[in-house]
Amino acid sequence: MDSPADNGGYQPWSEVTPDAARRLLVAAVEAFAERGYHATTTRDIAGRAGMSPAALYIHYKTKEELLHRISRIGHDKALEILETAASGPGTAADRLDEAVRSFVGWHAAHHTTARVVQYELDALAVEHRSEIVALRRQSDAAVRRIISDGVAAGEFEVPDVPGTTLAVLSLCIDVARWFNVTGSRTPEEVGALYSDLVLRMVGTRPDHGTRPDHGTRPDHGTAR
Repeated sequence: MDSPADNGGYQPWSEVTPDAARRLLVAAVEAFAERGYHATTTRDIAGRAGMSPAALYIHYKTKEELLHRISRIGHDKALEILETAASGPGTAADRLDEAVRSFVGWHAAHHTTARVVQYELDALAVEHRSEIVALRRQSDAAVRRIISDGVAAGEFEVPDVPGTTLAVLSLCIDVARWFNVTGSRTPEEVGALYSDLVLRMVGTRPDHGTRPDHGTRPDHGTAR
């Protein structure tokens, strides 16, 4: 399950009501993260929620509808994090630092959810997938805007802004795949480390508070 750390005041699934619908959605997140979408049955989900299979259909017409709800909420949160940073105060380096710290921190603190949100995209129905892809493009645009601002201001040395944007987002998202709550770093520490790496990537020497210890590496392993 996701770690108890609560990045940015986010309370997981508070927007899902009633309680039975939330319990089913949480159970689906756990099952999809553990077994994968296609290997998970509606019976598996209902069992994890302590409910009968028939009860699931009161709140969700299909298993895919559950995945879409999870994916939409997760991508809305990701976009909120990145657009807030992109529109924030300070230099481009300040805003990129905030974007990476917050985005990575969320993916680490909520790694179980993030794994489903980020890696089960192809299981969505065509119309739902198109909707989520549009949100991902908006997230891409927010990061691209920060990097472009940095290049225009002479803060960053980036010959390929779209390619660098893709690299930054891919680096951040991958945290959900390996983060382990029993490891030596907290979500905040991983966020600080990745901010340092990204700012170096764009040609700026980081100088944003406490620097991470480069003598150790993040503990890779199965996310829990």
